[in-house]
Amino acid sequence: MRMGEGVEWGLHCCLALAWIGGEEPLSTAKLAAWFELPPAYLNKRLQALVRAGVLTSTAGARGGFRLARPPEKITLMDVVSAIEGPDEAFRCTEIRQRGAGAEAPASDFRHMCGVSVAMRRAELAWRRELASQTLADLMAAAPSSAGARARRWHERVNG
Repeated sequence: MRMGEGVEWGLHCCLALAWIGGEEPLSTAKLAAWFELPPAYLNKRLQALVRAGVLTSTAGARGGFRLARPPEKITLMDVVSAIEGPDEAFRCTEIRQRGAGAEAPASDFRHMCGVSVAMRRAELAWRRELASQTLADLMAAAPSSAGARARRWHERVNG
């Protein structure tokens, strides 16, 4: 399975917003400049996070984004599903029943396909792991200087 770069962008932007905190929203332009990302593409990812209830947005010249919930209430799975969508990574199309499999008796297909079961089990484990980790967990595991560095950057660009 491969996730798009928008997941990384969304997670880092959420972390930046968490470290900066406060009531003042941060614009797409500032977030894009911070990480040297294309603003239009980043804005699409941030809007997906707004639709999912991870971020809130404020329109206007002084508008931008803020976290919609405290960092300990936002899971990595919240961000991943907002950006990548809720669809399962593996889609079983029952190819075992095509071609030579079409000649097998129906009783051979009473049970779910072993490939499908294994893939769904793996995906469930992956989703559980992401759902068990929050932005607060990432913040706690980051270098101790990360939060202060984010706040200094914010003060410099809003100076």
